[in-house]
Amino acid sequence: MSVMRRRNRLVALAAASALVLGVAACGSDDGDSGSSAGGKPDKLVIETVGEFGYDELVKQYEKQSGIKIELRKTAQLNEYRPKIVRSLATGKGIADVVALEEGVLNEFKLNPTNWADLTPLVADHSKEYLPWKWELGKSGDGRLIGLPTDVGSLAVCYRSDLFKAAGLPTEREAVTALWPDWDKFIETGKKYRTATGKGMLDSVTTAASAISMQAGGDIFYDAEDNLIADKSPAVKTAWDTALKMVDANITAKTATWSPEWSAGFKQGTFAATFCPSWMLGIVRDNSGPENKGKWDVAGVPGGVGNWGGSWLAVPERGKHKAEAAKLAEFLTNASSQVAAFKLKGPLPTNLEALKNAEFQAYTDPYFNDAPTGKIFGGSVESIKPIHLGPKHQAVKEQAMEPALRAYENGEASAKAAWEQFTKDAVTQGAF
Repeated sequence: MSVMRRRNRLVALAAASALVLGVAACGSDDGDSGSSAGGKPDKLVIETVGEFGYDELVKQYEKQSGIKIELRKTAQLNEYRPKIVRSLATGKGIADVVALEEGVLNEFKLNPTNWADLTPLVADHSKEYLPWKWELGKSGDGRLIGLPTDVGSLAVCYRSDLFKAAGLPTEREAVTALWPDWDKFIETGKKYRTATGKGMLDSVTTAASAISMQAGGDIFYDAEDNLIADKSPAVKTAWDTALKMVDANITAKTATWSPEWSAGFKQGTFAATFCPSWMLGIVRDNSGPENKGKWDVAGVPGGVGNWGGSWLAVPERGKHKAEAAKLAEFLTNASSQVAAFKLKGPLPTNLEALKNAEFQAYTDPYFNDAPTGKIFGGSVESIKPIHLGPKHQAVKEQAMEPALRAYENGEASAKAAWEQFTKDAVTQGAF
């Protein structure tokens, strides 16, 4: 694989950015929020991907501000990113507050002028969050373009009833002890397959994501944002371990985010998935009320890991940047982060929230009263910051995952799958 220099990518990006901004200048700002006679907006729109736990918080903000809040959610990141790009380019349907997931944050930071500098719009909160999380919300020119929301501390969500049927332990401490490392996790999956005839794990791609995120540091790009997908130790470890899982036949072969995957939670198609804190709400919603208490949360093989997390940004072309910044500030404060965690699971990055007694003592009734505050919160200090290059999400979802699924489904040999991945990574990682 040829290494593409960051300088060349920035030149290409600059040209693309000029085009986008040119289109934007000609377009009309027909966002959804209007203004009252006094200048205060009648409505503000929040755009998020996945579950952020804001459903009740926006109702609270409506009461205290008198502003109607519309919460727009997109389930999948590969649909969300193009939607945001289009709104920035055309001004049509642009939201007032936009969630930027870590997989696309660096790409958007390369053109920070699309985003308002929040520094003059909010109080100085720089000492209130995990230091590395706060710094990642800044662009290269020093603009604060994102206020920190969550971080994706890792665990394993598992169906205790299905484990019991397979003759495996069901108590979370005993389940955690089953897999101190990835080889032991594979052994457990083989036992589950022998007992049930089914795959224990949902998909090879969730495993690859979890393993690569555990390493910390560089994944698909090095510190200079050179594409290193075929040379990255984190990628190679994740790839080799994922192939071992396929060879051991421990997966249910459900493509992540597919309709079959979503239905599989409720139908018992698989008994485990790798579960960053934000995934709790997705597991709950997909599994339905009839499976309350059947799911539980155990430790992840190999210790901790950091998979996911976001920031709230305000588009520069938004009509009500000052009010939007206040809303983002409210949604990311300590009490709001605790409330969001209790509702949908996104793990706080606000230091006060992480020390909050209610957060630390919280047990999730859906997950068999698992002490999720302790399980996820206890690992935050051990999380290693990761470096995601500008097109990380595209390389992951359009190159690595399709190649792994091809091997998982018997459509490609290990050699052919690797060649497919490295070839597609060049295309997806380029600007």
